[in-house]
Amino acid sequence: MPRPTTKADLIQAANEQFAKLWTLIGEMSDEELFSKGVFDWTGTTTLGSYCVSATSSHYNWAFKDIKKALKKYRAR
Repeated sequence: MPRPTTKADLIQAANEQFAKLWTLIGEMSDEELFSKGVFDWTGTTTLGSYCVSATSSHYNWAFKDIKKALKKYRAR
């Protein structure tokens, strides 16, 4: 997928990737998401914890960072 170059392309790409991720998460069972040791690569945490980090927590961080950058940009 080519890198988005416009705001509209960026929003569309983000929405498409979110939909793919949401579908994958929805296909997982509660045991797969919330039991430790199901996936070796998650170590001592759960896949659900990774999902939170990769979605809502990440989006919250990005939103705050973008808002801060826009405020700085507009102040110039």
